[in-house]
Amino acid sequence: MSSRSEHHTVPLSVLLKRELANERIERPEIIHGQASQSKKGEDFTLLKTECQRMVGDGVSTYSVFGLFDGHNGSAAAIYSKENLLNNVLGAIPLDLNRDEWVSALPRALVAGFVKTDKDFQDRAQTSGTTVTFVMIEGWVITVASVGDSRCILEPAEGGIYYLSADHRLECNEEERERITASGGEVGRLNTGGGAEIGPLRCWPGGLCLSRSIGDMDVGEFIVPVPYVKQMKLSTAGGRLILSSDGVWDALSAETAFECCRGMPPDAAAAQIVKESLQAKGLRDDTTCIVIDILPQEKPLAPLPPSKKLGKGVFKSMFRRKSSESSSCVEKEYIEPDMVEEIFEEGSAMLSERLNTKYPLCNMFRLFTCAVCQVEMKHGEGISIHSASSSPQRFRPWDGPFLCLSCQEKKEAMEGKRQSGDGHSSGSD
Repeated sequence: MSSRSEHHTVPLSVLLKRELANERIERPEIIHGQASQSKKGEDFTLLKTECQRMVGDGVSTYSVFGLFDGHNGSAAAIYSKENLLNNVLGAIPLDLNRDEWVSALPRALVAGFVKTDKDFQDRAQTSGTTVTFVMIEGWVITVASVGDSRCILEPAEGGIYYLSADHRLECNEEERERITASGGEVGRLNTGGGAEIGPLRCWPGGLCLSRSIGDMDVGEFIVPVPYVKQMKLSTAGGRLILSSDGVWDALSAETAFECCRGMPPDAAAAQIVKESLQAKGLRDDTTCIVIDILPQEKPLAPLPPSKKLGKGVFKSMFRRKSSESSSCVEKEYIEPDMVEEIFEEGSAMLSERLNTKYPLCNMFRLFTCAVCQVEMKHGEGISIHSASSSPQRFRPWDGPFLCLSCQEKKEAMEGKRQSGDGHSSGSD
């Protein structure tokens, strides 16, 4: 039997103080700034902090940052800015706890991007937009992207992580193969005398990108299905840089972080834009958002170690990574001191992206289209696995389900039905 001296009681006031201290550690302070120089007027941003949602009897907060780089007009960028967030949130079931909500985000982002594209194309407008969309809940960062704007992370421990994919055909072999397999053609502009010039483009249309929202005139094998990556920061925090291609055509990731070291986010964003213009001039709309994710007790942006970073910290944007720690150093914080890669997926196949390991009832409402959220009668929905090449894993009656319209969209994106045959020239 244990002796009396082995038992210790803790006053309730002490427990409450500990809980409050832990809550301060768990919830970071998010500070952001933005800067831009406009040439075409087709870059748009979305900045929303302290968004609230109900969790049981309490309220949880999250932040959203979006960058929309339009082409062939600004309509798609404006529409996406105004509707994408609601479409993403509409694909998340109600009454999820915090962990379930974060786990549901990757699938909800896929559904929200596809719905936004589908609804915009129904308006018969032909512009398009890249989208890089960041959602921050606690220390978890979730990024979804189509196009060639980029989001990069430098945690306090050092190193650089790419949280978005580059969907330029010039540099993405997987996307070139996907497009040709779906029925599109990839090649450079032919001048007529046999000479080919410029970057690789998708034909018809001539778009330099393989993924975007809008662009109905270049065929639906230019898909809106985003690359999604989730990271969990340590409580030391870190800095995100979210910029359009006007920055990345001029600066490397290392240069972008180095040129604004120690500056607050608003000054940092302005400095990155300034450095970009000095390097290349104002050739395109150039927009930058800098986001610092900080522990509450740290007023300044974290400074990574000054030592040179090895090549190993620069991650491939397409290589699948484990969920183990990417960097681990000793610090004085209570939480686990590591940066975790929680989720990464870039497939353009909806059957893969909307599949889930979690109970279906927690992720998708029955008799509701997994993409557009329209209610369907029993038997109307089409399983997203209806044409699966792995019948041993999935059955046609397994959910989630799509309505007829979203099933047609899925088939068009996979090259099973060509719905766009326009031939107007596009741009990147």
